[in-house]
This record gives sequence, C-alpha cells and structure tokens, in this order.
Amino acid sequence: MGNRPDELKALLDSVARQDGAPIQVVVVGQGVRLPGLADPAAGVRTVELPENLGIPGGRNVGIEAFRTPGGHGFDADVLLFLDDDGLLERTDTAELCRQVFTEDPELGIVSFRIADPQTGETQRRHVPRLRASDPMRSSRVTTFLGGANAVRTKVFEQVGDLPGQFFYAHEETDLAWRALDAGWLIDYRADMVLLHPATAPSRHAVYHRMVARNRVWLARRNLPALLVPVYVGVWLLLTLLRKPSGPALKAWFGGFKEGWTTSCGPRRPMKWRTVWRLTRLGRPPVI
Repeated sequence: MGNRPDELKALLDSVARQDGAPIQVVVVGQGVRLPGLADPAAGVRTVELPENLGIPGGRNVGIEAFRTPGGHGFDADVLLFLDDDGLLERTDTAELCRQVFTEDPELGIVSFRIADPQTGETQRRHVPRLRASDPMRSSRVTTFLGGANAVRTKVFEQVGDLPGQFFYAHEETDLAWRALDAGWLIDYRADMVLLHPATAPSRHAVYHRMVARNRVWLARRNLPALLVPVYVGVWLLLTLLRKPSGPALKAWFGGFKEGWTTSCGPRRPMKWRTVWRLTRLGRPPVI
C-alpha cells in the first residue's frame, strides 16, 4: 500500500539474509508507486498497479509475475507470501521451506506462525485450527494465514489462483479448500515465524461487511448444497452470540445479503470425501 516504507525495507532485508540460495522477490504496489525499490542485481522486481485490487487480487499479480513466458508453469517451485509490515525472525526459514516441501511431495501449503515482535505472543486467531490454545504446536490444518505462508506452485497450476473478487477476508480458506479437495496437505509450522505487530482485524473499515459477504461466497463456491445453509447458519448464530455493536451488525447483515444476491464466481463443490477429510482434521466445513 506504500504507507510502510521502513517496515517493507526491514522485511526485504530479512529475506535477503536467508540462508541458502537467493530468493527472487516481487513487490506489488497496490495503486502506489515504488520508486527505487527494484534491484535486479539483488533479485527484486516491482509491479505497480493503477489501483488497489485488494489482498487476493494483489497476490494474484505477484503469482503471475513468477509464471514462465506463455503462462505455462512457473519458474519457481514454491512461492512465499509475506505482509509488508512483517519480518522473518530467523535466517533459516527459507531453508526449512525447501526441506519440508522436498520431504513431503503431498504438502501443498505451509502456514507460518505469526508472533508480535515486542511480546512474542501469537494471537489465537493466527493459529489456523479450532484447538488454538498452544501456538507452539505444529500440525496438519485446513486453512492458512494469508500474510505468512508458502505455497507450492503446482497447487496454483492445479486449482487456480486466489479468488480476486473477495478483495479482503477468507480468500485463504477458499484456496485451502480447493487444494485439499485436490489431494494436497496443509501444515501449520510453529518453527517458521513471521514477526508482525498484534492487531485487531476489525481495524479495517470494510471488515464486517466483507467477512459476512465472503463467508456466504465461500460456502456457495465450495460446499455441497446440503452444507451451504448449515455453514452460513452456524456463522450467523456465532455472530449474534458475539454481540457486535449496532453499526457493526448493520454492516454484517449488509454483507450477508450481498453474499446471497451477487455473483460468487464459479461453483465447484468439494467432494464428500473432502468433507470427511476436513472433519478428521478437526474442522468440519460447517464452522
């Protein structure tokens, strides 16, 4: 977004310090200029967009930058996605990524642990599983964190990119469900750490509307028809139990309506065996 130049520089420096082979970097400017940031000698490229395409839209542009000429395949095996105000704490994170993807050919996505740089705390919402009380425990999971992850490029080749129309919220789960339905595995790794200040997601003005809209889109796009009303109904109940403020609830119901009345993109319901797989992993696709 162009409003955190110091944090972005620190992140790029932490990437450059990684052990092993140099990492090729693409920085996507969402409606902002990136003067002086490109450094071909250091493997840093930039893409300047005329407008903000949202989180998944911007990341899709980054994905596209790594495709080979003609759009067939990629010139990288794994892509890392890092928020511009994050920082890789250790210098062996890239090597750990190379190791885990090499050792497990069925592993499609790795979700990093996010920790506050001051306190070391990992917020509960940053542990992508229901049993989130112990962030230091690595495990198989059913989704991942968008701002701190690594994805095998074969996943994108097989199931497509992030859903750009989501703009913000739940785009990771949409990709995760499609990847799991295609047979890939997802890991949460506590030893791969991105330092990132602890924040509340509701700081974004569009949070409540887009969370509600994209929950509905997520279900309509990916779930068997029988589970769509169950999933959406559970999240409606949970939202009411959390007792949001009047304005927040109004925005939420506006997004909820929008989710049903606007196009969600192509519908590709997951197989019932994937529903069972998600259930065995501890997160049935109704919550």
